[in-house]
Amino acid sequence: MESTTPWTLGKPTRSPFAVPSGLSGRLAGRIMLWTNRQQELLGLLDVREGEQVLEVGYGPGGLIRLLRRTPARRICGVDPSPQMRDLAARPHRAEIAAGRIDLRLGTAERTGFADAEFDCVVSVNNVAIWPDLRAGLGEMHRVTRTGGRVLIAWHGGTRPSRIARGLVLPPDQTARIEQELRDLFSAVTRHETTTLTVWSAVR
Repeated sequence: MESTTPWTLGKPTRSPFAVPSGLSGRLAGRIMLWTNRQQELLGLLDVREGEQVLEVGYGPGGLIRLLRRTPARRICGVDPSPQMRDLAARPHRAEIAAGRIDLRLGTAERTGFADAEFDCVVSVNNVAIWPDLRAGLGEMHRVTRTGGRVLIAWHGGTRPSRIARGLVLPPDQTARIEQELRDLFSAVTRHETTTLTVWSAVR
């Protein structure tokens, strides 16, 4: 099983939620679909007619399913796991063939997309497992157009689930996320949804 070294831990992890592969990875993907509640993010994302949206770390595709209901012209995503790509793509074969949805293999640090390609870039419940926080945020800055929006979300909020309470980041790490965002973006704001701590920023 592959491993990764999250910036929040400083040591390798083989958690199937961080590196989904094999049977345990498929199970982790199903659990993520069942437990991650992301509807409240749509209001913060405020996707407008004709916009292009990128999700970094789409996992099993829960947010992709919600984004397809918005007026976005194009919905893209990158994730390092081939299994998650297959799971996320399964309900959207027609829209993938038509070019409205584009799900690729990639990482927060290397999305493979062009400079200033997106109006909105979002990452949900994976910022804490990136190997390099600054590189990931720098890549999000690069692919967002001037005036575009970036949202970073992690487990937390006003009523996190019992499982999520154990994943809430300590204050020094949430402060680091916010400071790194402020170094790159303007108008950085922190929000608490029911189950997520969210930072929104403007390029």
